[in-house]
Amino acid sequence: MKLNGKIASIRSDHGTEFENYLLEGFCAENGINHNFSAPRTPQQNGVVKRKNRTLVEIARTMLIDSGLAMNFWAEVVNTACYVTNKCFIRSIIKKTPYELFNDKKSSIAHLKPFGCKCIVLNNGNNDLGKFDAMSDKGVFVGYLSTNKAYRVFNKRNLCVEEIMHAKFDES
Repeated sequence: MKLNGKIASIRSDHGTEFENYLLEGFCAENGINHNFSAPRTPQQNGVVKRKNRTLVEIARTMLIDSGLAMNFWAEVVNTACYVTNKCFIRSIIKKTPYELFNDKKSSIAHLKPFGCKCIVLNNGNNDLGKFDAMSDKGVFVGYLSTNKAYRVFNKRNLCVEEIMHAKFDES
């Protein structure tokens, strides 16, 4: 854990994804107190519900604007969360969530429009022939949280790859 702290308690509604023997066992094993909100009282989850709705609205807008298929929904939600943490400023304290968590300003120079076209170098493929293309066309679909790499959907092999260098067409 980044803060070197121990989770003491979590709160959730009575959804089946939270109320099951696997999660109960994990919480008991790690000394975590699992609290549930009262049934049929969404007011107790107001902040979380609003944050989730905002994230989904941002992701929906990004996905529609990109013109990509709906099966990229997980990539777009992750990207929306990443961008939100790097860019949104808390009005009272004038800091982004990234600044609050890391005590330093975040760089946004590497941010790219979701779904923009890009060219990636085809340097990992040993099966290239003498006259085969040295690059592949791709579509930008997100960031890695661990380093400055990008997630790109490679149109040739139809898979999402993690790459460090690409040429982006942001027009």
